[in-house]
Amino acid sequence: MLNNSIQVKGLQKSYKKLHVLKGVDFEVEKGSIFALLGSNGAGKTTIVKILTTLLKQDSGTASVNGFDVAAKPDDVRQSISLTGQFAAVDEILTGRENLIMIARLRHLKDPHQVTDDLLNRFGLTDAADRGVSTYSGGMRRRLDIAMSLVGKPQIIFLDEPTNGLDPEARIEVWKTVKELANNGTTVLLTTQYLDEAEQLADRIAILHEGKIIANGTLAELKKLFPPAKVEYIEKQPSLEEIFLAIVGKKEEK
Repeated sequence: MLNNSIQVKGLQKSYKKLHVLKGVDFEVEKGSIFALLGSNGAGKTTIVKILTTLLKQDSGTASVNGFDVAAKPDDVRQSISLTGQFAAVDEILTGRENLIMIARLRHLKDPHQVTDDLLNRFGLTDAADRGVSTYSGGMRRRLDIAMSLVGKPQIIFLDEPTNGLDPEARIEVWKTVKELANNGTTVLLTTQYLDEAEQLADRIAILHEGKIIANGTLAELKKLFPPAKVEYIEKQPSLEEIFLAIVGKKEEK
């Protein structure tokens, strides 16, 4: 428990007659990247909303940074940051003005220094005084993540962080996410992109029809894949093949 930033047990959530989460369990180790992998409608965003106190679960428990999300939502919010599926940046303002605004809202002592540090860290110094409306998709996403890091949250939630980005911009975001974890930030990201989970995650949980049906490192998940039926060369399965094999097994039952 002490080494876990996030702990989830028996999480359930329904919307009227739609049972979205059917008893979800997982843990996220401090300073790691944890990928919640699943297709659209699997319940990924619902889990993120519960963990970030935007939604209340029907049953089960969840703690973030040692605080119960239902009992101590204010304490949870103090230690986290959330980046949603679409960049929450003000396009009228410059990159610098966006960051200064967030720093002031968080009542930080030196918002200009905080802003300069983040602009430098995310490679946005040269574009700092340009309107965000002129930024590429990758730059906007980097600025969005930089804004999420104002105040140095211990845990960051990235909900579909590369949704709609071109391949070059996606690689930019991947690099940023890896740097976050290298600096000690715990990252929980949701994605439907199998290569994204394969590239980034220390652990991967596959969410299917409201349940976690597999959870482990990429090496552990590969062991769930049927052995290759090749006489001379054993082909290593891709995460896509593993995902389809696991999901297919569940649907057959």
